[in-house]
Amino acid sequence: MTLERTQELKRASWIGILGNAFLASLKILVGFISGSLAVIGDGIDSLSDVLTYIITLFTTRIISKPPDCKYPYGYRKAETISTKVLSFIIFFAGAQLLISTGSRLISGEQREMPSIIAIYVTVLSIIGKGILAAWQFKIGKRNKSSMIIANAKNMRNDILISASVLIGLIFTFILKLPTLDLITALFVSLWIIKVAFGIFQESNMELMDGVQDIDVYNKIFKAVDEVKGAQNPHRIRVRQLANMLLIAMDIEVNKNISVEDAHEISMKVEERLRLYIPNIYDALIHIEPEGNIEENEVYGISKENLNT
Repeated sequence: MTLERTQELKRASWIGILGNAFLASLKILVGFISGSLAVIGDGIDSLSDVLTYIITLFTTRIISKPPDCKYPYGYRKAETISTKVLSFIIFFAGAQLLISTGSRLISGEQREMPSIIAIYVTVLSIIGKGILAAWQFKIGKRNKSSMIIANAKNMRNDILISASVLIGLIFTFILKLPTLDLITALFVSLWIIKVAFGIFQESNMELMDGVQDIDVYNKIFKAVDEVKGAQNPHRIRVRQLANMLLIAMDIEVNKNISVEDAHEISMKVEERLRLYIPNIYDALIHIEPEGNIEENEVYGISKENLNT
């Protein structure tokens, strides 16, 4: 992990912590003052964002560690584990809001009209979250960080949450029905749970040694085809390691050439791979004699089974 990437992820984490802490404190305080449960729920969601960014900051320190005997590939997968943890935190925040809101609706207790100040703080939240989300997406995509992108998606959805709260408040004041504030909070909680489930699913790909963009295999075939002497790329395995890729593959060469010539071919293949796929962490190329058949090769990708 480069020093520049580490610094950018740390900066993104600190800005996320400070920005969300300010918005969460403001919304929860105004929510209690105005009597709006929907605004309090929106504030709780922002408070969970503070925790997620603290985890992100801690994880950034871990993934910056160099490889060692225990983790010879380094600590980059801590980013994926962190993304998974974030999904659980977001889920429990939504579930807690769902339970508290549902119980209040079922009880049928009489509620007072919330204060109009709730509308003002919600508008401020939408503007603030919009700025934070756009900046986090920019940092996450530039550094190919699933962790920062997950946080950005969460904040992007926070904008929708705050917007729904705003709409609910407006109709609450227009129709003079304070129950609409509870109903809005209920929908907010369901949306939070949905976002958590989506982030959870996205992180599964890396943990199961998969790759999201399968077009990478076409780039590998193209790279091998351009190297004279390299034939039949097969048993190709591509895994994600945070923002990088691990590639392992077999190629065939003329069985009569020297080991040195075969090594030279493999080096040229790796060179072409890195030309088409710049974010390669490591490439392992196994050399086989032309026509070699091994019946126990039951995994990996070849041209024949790419689209199956």
